Amino acid sequence: MRITPTPITAALAGIVAGTAMSVFWLRLADDTMLMVVAFLLAVALPAHAFVVGFGPNQAVGGGAVDKAFLTRGVVWLLSAALAIGVTQALR
Repeated sequence: MRITPTPITAALAGIVAGTAMSVFWLRLADDTMLMVVAFLLAVALPAHAFVVGFGPNQAVGGGAVDKAFLTRGVVWLLSAALAIGVTQALR
């Protein structure tokens, strides 16, 4: 399965993760096992699929920074923070 991550897919994954975890946090605060499962399904899996990707690893040579990956990671974090802020404001 090949998924090509882009900044747009990273932003969408961040929005889903931020919104879902804001909702799950309130509902599953007392159930640790369900919180772990919710975290894996709402944060870890989308982040891996749409920020890192599932295709072959294209390594950057000799100590260089993969700027595309760094950009996707920052976009993912910022969109998740924005989604959390919006979700909290709407409550």
